[in-house]
Amino acid sequence: MATLQLDRIFKSFGDVEVIHGVDLEIGHGEFVVFVGPSGCGKSTLLRIIAGLEQASGGHIVIDGEQVNNVPAAHRRLAMVFQSYALYPHMTVYQNLAFGLENTNTPRGEINTAVGNAARLLQIEELLARKPRQLSGGQRQRVAIGRAIVRNPRIFLFDEPLSNLDAELRVQMRVELTNLHADLGNTMIYVTHDQTEAMTMADKIVVLRDGIVEQVGAPLDLYNSPSNRFVAGFIGSPKMNFVDAQVSAVADGTISATIDGLPAMDFAVRNGKVDVGEPITIGIRPEHIREGQDGGYSIESKVNVSEQLGGESYLYVALAGGQEITVHTPGQSPARRGDRVPLVFPPERCHLFRTADGAVI
Repeated sequence: MATLQLDRIFKSFGDVEVIHGVDLEIGHGEFVVFVGPSGCGKSTLLRIIAGLEQASGGHIVIDGEQVNNVPAAHRRLAMVFQSYALYPHMTVYQNLAFGLENTNTPRGEINTAVGNAARLLQIEELLARKPRQLSGGQRQRVAIGRAIVRNPRIFLFDEPLSNLDAELRVQMRVELTNLHADLGNTMIYVTHDQTEAMTMADKIVVLRDGIVEQVGAPLDLYNSPSNRFVAGFIGSPKMNFVDAQVSAVADGTISATIDGLPAMDFAVRNGKVDVGEPITIGIRPEHIREGQDGGYSIESKVNVSEQLGGESYLYVALAGGQEITVHTPGQSPARRGDRVPLVFPPERCHLFRTADGAVI
């Protein structure tokens, strides 16, 4: 296990700065996921930690030692890539053993390390095969095994499941979570898939344009996003955003209207708003209720009804044309073209400034 501190990390490619002063602390044994849209800098940050890219500024500290000038091979980290990066002419055993052979590890120790990794990953029967004889999931297990045999201080994963089909991704997520529990090593995992982040991480780091937007436990980010970007990125299906306007302001509360409908009252968490100011109401699909509540509801028209048996998704348009998603357990009777009243429970809503996405 190992600790990691990033202190004001910057990275530029020529005149283009892609990482903007990232500060981060990762504790012993944590499973930390870097998540964000394509191009946000998450893979670049991982490569800086690995030593495959040189930081333009700041300090990288592993177990109290600054490693900015330590070559990648000497940082005692292991990286698993999206492409697997297996040697096609070698058997699985040879792929697993290759790194240890390069460091002149005794044959007995190599056999023990390879055997332990193969048992842990349930690939013992594959040791004599070549990569071309393996499925995508088996190749990924070999790539992970190659990292395990090195006994690294930190495991680094760069979108390792992206090339797998949906069902296998779910299986591999479970296996990686169990692997972390078995090994106890610090792991840093990069993905653009927030479902992977939510299901695997002890701590999520949300990145946008080379800046850390929020760091926290998955449910903390889900329940208390720091801004509209995080709110929209965390959660599947994503949070609905509805344009509204402030109609009244009182001590600790505001009233807001959607498309000229009767006003709803909300508690204000942060900041000051003015009457007439445009705001955005955020609400997750699973928090919207069909029906009426105390006589107040928002009329909607169903555009698409997806019935999955155990759950239903309704894609609806509000009276003013704004489109949202409703997720309900079980089987909804609503069908395309139906008029459905919806309730937005105020306690489930998140309010954001339209101008900058800040939490209100």
